[in-house]
Order: sequence, then C-alpha cells, then structure tokens
Amino acid sequence: MDLTWLEDFLALAEHRTFSRAAEARHVTQPAFSRRIQALEDWMGTRLFVWSPQGATLTPAGDFLRSHAEDLTRNIYRLRQETLEVAGREASAISIAATHALSFVFFPDWIRSHPQFGTLGPLNLISDTMEACEQIMARGDAEFMLCHYHRDAMPRLEASQFTSVVVGRDVLLPLCAPLEDGTPQWPLPGDPSSPSRLLSYRPQSGLGRIVTAILEKNWPTLSLQNTLTAQLAATLLTMAREGDGIAWLPQTLAHDDIAASRLVDPGHGNYAIEVQIRLIRPLRRQGPTAEAFWKSIAGGVNLSGKPFPA
Repeated sequence: MDLTWLEDFLALAEHRTFSRAAEARHVTQPAFSRRIQALEDWMGTRLFVWSPQGATLTPAGDFLRSHAEDLTRNIYRLRQETLEVAGREASAISIAATHALSFVFFPDWIRSHPQFGTLGPLNLISDTMEACEQIMARGDAEFMLCHYHRDAMPRLEASQFTSVVVGRDVLLPLCAPLEDGTPQWPLPGDPSSPSRLLSYRPQSGLGRIVTAILEKNWPTLSLQNTLTAQLAATLLTMAREGDGIAWLPQTLAHDDIAASRLVDPGHGNYAIEVQIRLIRPLRRQGPTAEAFWKSIAGGVNLSGKPFPA
C-alpha cells in the first residue's frame, strides 16, 4: 500500500468531491480516482458511497478515518525521528507560511530576530493554509506561520500543537475609489444592486476567516460573489482595478491604502482583527528548532492548549 493513498482518502473524506479533493492533493482527477480505487482494492471493501451530495464514508471508511490520521502522522514522525537518530538531520529550520505572510510579514519579522545572523539556513515553504496544515501534520516543517482567528481555527490536532502570537493584522474590506474619492462598491450595499465580492478559495486561511465572520457578524451585507482566487495578492490587484471588494490584510495593502488606490467602503465598521501565530508541535524537536522557539516564545508553557479561545 502507498502512504499517499491514505492521504488521498483523508482528503476525499474532508472535501467529499473528487474535484476538490484532487485539487487539494495537487493531482488530476483521473489520477486521484485511480488511487482511491487502488486503496479500496487493497482494503478489500468499499470506503465511500456516492450521492448527489458527494462522497459519504461507509462504516468501514468511517472506521479507517478514525485511525488513518494518526497513522500517517506517526509514520512521518517515525521517519523524522529515525533521521535524527541516524545523525542526518540538517540544521536548517523549515517554516511553512501562508502566501500572504510570506510576501510581506515574514521578511521583516525574521530579520528582526535577535540571532538572525546566527540562525543558520532557513527554509521558507510558502503555500496555502490547507497545504501548510498538511505539511505540519506530516512533520515536514518545524513551524507554521499563519493568520489566526478564534472563529476559524487551524485544522490541526489541538492536543499535538501549540502556538504563540508573533504579530497582529487587520483584514479590511477594500475597493477602488471613484474620481471623487468615494468607494466604487459601497457597504453595506444595496439588495437591488449588490456590491461585487472578490473572495478566496476554500484552501485559503484568510478565506476561512472572512467567510466565518461574514456569516456570523454581518449576514445581511449585500454582496455578490464575482471572482474567487487563491492569493490575496491577486485579489488586491483585482480590487485596485475596480473589480469589487476584497477583505485584504492591512500588512499587504498598506501602500495602496496610503496612496488612496484602495479605500475602505465600510469606514472601519467591517474590519476583522486577527493575530499572526507561529505554530509548532508539542513534541520536542531538534536543537536548532528548539533554540529558535525559545528565542521567540520565551517562557511559553507548552502544556497549555495550543489554540486558546
């Protein structure tokens, strides 16, 4: 059995459609379907049933899912720990960071580290929130840097990870101004002519946060979803060109706001305050990673809950 089959199985159990699961796994849908079929053949039983609502786990599939997450995580951890025992662990620190933070926040943040010049090699892995979570679950990076909001928690096993706040940000609804400086797309909007919304794809951590807060706090906003993209930088460009409203990190949009290329149609009423968190496994890591964490987190108690409310 190929370990990737279990990872494909977990992706399909979460997303429930072949297209979305295949996209999350970065493979074509036909190849993804063949791997799911190969796993069911190896197991000797059906793991999913199909309906118009998508893929649903059979009792056997539900049983497998309850063990597969721990199994894949433990296998990757076993590999990492075996390498450490063999003395082949590199001194490089790997940090998985979401795209939005990789572009703007990470360079200044890491350069401000007191021991930046003596940290040794750093490996920045820039990807979507979903991909970063998978990287951490597999043990392929020592740390993850992401935006955080209590209404859209990271999808990591809470009992196995901890985190510390390393910065703060604000997600602002932004759009291009008209010639007189007023917003091209107003908020809260007009039900008869909704403002155009530029939104994030499901793999985006920012998208999870914005969706959760809009549904919880401002469900009556008149918005029409007109474009979906994976990168905040893409939405920033589209918003600047007048294509709609996007909730963008202030750290990313600062220059455009200062130059009045983007304005807040909500006048601060629909801002979403978020934290920037550095996440790590609770288990002990290599000496270089532990020294880095100690310098960042100081006396943080690792026995506490990793994602406090």
